Amino acid sequence: MGKMWQPHGEPIHIFRFQYMLPMTRSEMRRRGWDELDVVLVSGDAYVDHPAFGAAVIGRVLEQAGYRVGIIAQPDWHSTRDFTRLGRPRLFFGITAGNVDSMVANYTANKRPRNDDAYAPGGKAGLRPDRASLVYANRIREAFGRVVIVLGGIEASMRRFAHYDYWDNRVRRSLLVDARADILVYGMGEVQICALAQRLQQGVPLDAFPGIPGTAIVTSDIASVRQCVLLPSYEEVAADQRSFNEAFRLVSLHQHPRSQPLAQQHANRWVICFPPQPPLQPRMLDRIYRLPFTRRWHPAYDRDGVPACEPVRFSIVAHRGCCGQCSFCSLSLHQGRIVQSRSTGSIIAEARRIAAMPDFKGTITDVGGPTANLYGATCPRWKHGDFCDHRACLYPSVCPQLKLGYQESIKLYRTLRKIEGVRHVFIGSGFRHDLLCGDEALPYLTEICTYHISGRMKIAPEHIDDNVLRLMGKPGHNIYEAFVDRFFQVIKELGREQYLVQYFMCSHPGATLTSALRLGRYLMERRIYPEQVQDFIPLPMTRSAAQYYTGTDPLTGKSVSVPKTFRERKMQRALAQYWNPGNRQLIIQALRLLRVEHLIRSFMDATAQAGGRGHNETESLWQEE
Repeated sequence: MGKMWQPHGEPIHIFRFQYMLPMTRSEMRRRGWDELDVVLVSGDAYVDHPAFGAAVIGRVLEQAGYRVGIIAQPDWHSTRDFTRLGRPRLFFGITAGNVDSMVANYTANKRPRNDDAYAPGGKAGLRPDRASLVYANRIREAFGRVVIVLGGIEASMRRFAHYDYWDNRVRRSLLVDARADILVYGMGEVQICALAQRLQQGVPLDAFPGIPGTAIVTSDIASVRQCVLLPSYEEVAADQRSFNEAFRLVSLHQHPRSQPLAQQHANRWVICFPPQPPLQPRMLDRIYRLPFTRRWHPAYDRDGVPACEPVRFSIVAHRGCCGQCSFCSLSLHQGRIVQSRSTGSIIAEARRIAAMPDFKGTITDVGGPTANLYGATCPRWKHGDFCDHRACLYPSVCPQLKLGYQESIKLYRTLRKIEGVRHVFIGSGFRHDLLCGDEALPYLTEICTYHISGRMKIAPEHIDDNVLRLMGKPGHNIYEAFVDRFFQVIKELGREQYLVQYFMCSHPGATLTSALRLGRYLMERRIYPEQVQDFIPLPMTRSAAQYYTGTDPLTGKSVSVPKTFRERKMQRALAQYWNPGNRQLIIQALRLLRVEHLIRSFMDATAQAGGRGHNETESLWQEE
């Protein structure tokens, strides 16, 4: 990465909210800067924390020697906010934020959300729908021919033609719609520095070979001949079989040794180069030791930024997820290969946190997408590769996967001894199927003894094995084996702990019958889940393809899909039977299923629960 680590001046942060700071081009001149090299535009409020993408990219570019400005949550109704820092010498970088803007703005039932954790005071409505596209259009309006780079999870998941749940149709690649010059997918630190260097050297961004982890638009047929061809946008928009074929080809070419992928959009082609190889620990360590303040910008001091609070004193230990759950975007964005930081880097970060004047002694999380994948390795991962023919964790855990439990235990014990640290909790979720083997017992005992603050997060998602198969999740018997083990461990430890269990309703394959089974299962065991998620078909995921086409794109088998809001609400009501507000929906569902004799037992269970969702596995499990 070379130039990336040459230090330079501090970045300027410009914010649009009710307290706009007077830091415009006059402030740049005061610092002796005639222009900025890069201006980043983000749909989130600015928080200088390694869990926030705009902060990481800004810090990395700054350390590479570039003058960086950040415009956070600009008013998109005019070009005014977009022009405050002038035209950057190299490019505008655009991200919708840590969350796809449509997910941030709307519920699973397509209703506007009442709040936004990534906005000051949690206020909703400060980012537009399809933020990346809107910001790009405003920048084009203000500056005309300027280089625009798209990034973040919204760009990653929309780099090809994709099904859009909110429009209920197939949309073109975001790169085409936004009229941007290049799209960065994945975490982006290496790509953003590589393209800054290319622009500095006058190398065209669409030159072959392209930058790994990026996508471009071209009309050059010679370039297209070097690629694997996907069905065109026009084909996937008109024919669901072509849509599934495009998904299958994309899913087969997600490793660094892939050929580029090309998808035609009218008379142009979107060319997506292979993913960026995973970062080695020393490179991750460099990123996470950059001087993050772990604070929101002072402009937000009155209201704060809610998303910052739970993670402020947390540590990102690793990236990537080899789970490949069908509905999840993590493996498509962060990659299938788990990339772990060194223990020394994590310990050093913990010491920096402990030295902060307002640190109260509790590190809230040492984790990542899946807490217990820290230090996981596979012989193929060492070469930046993985198997094409099977998933690492489904239908069973691959014997080649080596879990980093011993290294994790040593790390946690060192963290507990740091002066000023009283508690080290693991707030990230755990893969329960990785905690059932004999090698996992010492790890589970260690975390239950010291690192679970009363509740351990797991995601069984459902109890119906057909639904779990379509989700790419382990079978229900594995969940039950883990629950038995968990309560045996805490019984031996003499501790009172519970499971926070995440369930999902209305996933493709889930019917009212399977929802009834789930509801009765939870009711009989006195489990009162609050963390019930309505399925959202996220772009480019296998579950979205199932939802849109009614067919599993990898097997070709038909899948039943609950699409009406009424059925979706009934499925959720059965899972959250304890909520008195769900009574009428439960009665409607039971009558539709012609099991009216169960109405009394559901109503009695609701009354016994007192209308409270504890989201805990209660004492019946322990008694059994």
